[in-house]
Amino acid sequence: MATVVSLSSISPNLNLNSKNFTSQPIYSRKLSRVRCNVENSSTKGEPEPRNALLKIAWYGSELLGIAASFLRSPSPSDVENDLKLATDGSGAAELDRATVVEAIKEDFARSYFVTGNLTLDAYEEDCEFADPAGSFKGLLRFKRNCTNFGLLIDKSNMNLTRWDDFEDKGIGHWRFNCIMSFPWRPILSATGYTEYYFNAETGKVCRHVEHWNVPKMALFKQILRPSRVGRRKSGG
Repeated sequence: MATVVSLSSISPNLNLNSKNFTSQPIYSRKLSRVRCNVENSSTKGEPEPRNALLKIAWYGSELLGIAASFLRSPSPSDVENDLKLATDGSGAAELDRATVVEAIKEDFARSYFVTGNLTLDAYEEDCEFADPAGSFKGLLRFKRNCTNFGLLIDKSNMNLTRWDDFEDKGIGHWRFNCIMSFPWRPILSATGYTEYYFNAETGKVCRHVEHWNVPKMALFKQILRPSRVGRRKSGG
């Protein structure tokens, strides 16, 4: 939800082709290297004016989250939630795939999309984060966006429903819903999946690509629609 969370840069979508998926978790170094360095392609499937509107909305949401972060006092978790991977202390350059995957699953249990509470060691510092609105690079920026997005939410629920392994990546399927803290109390609800591409040399995630099983414009309309929760509160 990153990245409704990562609502940021106005850049085109990634062209993610799943033709090369295999049913066995065979990890190919060559494929991983190609995937991590693939170039963005042009945005397809949506009229240009609509795409521009959505990207402006997401970009504005990022700025709103940054503004909200200035209105609250830092909490101890802001410092303490930089989680580290448990390693065997051998100093090996490449992380074990199973260790990274387990960290990602634990991050889901901490609702990292809306808390920023994720295992930083599982990702490259220049990891690319993409969602239906655009993409950007930078792990700390992603963490900041997730944390700030959480400030705009009153209640949320996120569940990892399935994990699939492929030779160059893992895919986490999720279900998410939340009540936003705007006066009209909009409710966001969606399912989707995130692709985690692994760097062949380090074993860390080098690309984090979200897909929402809801049309982009439908998500935007959810944000604008007052909820029954909002009407009950405003009615006293």
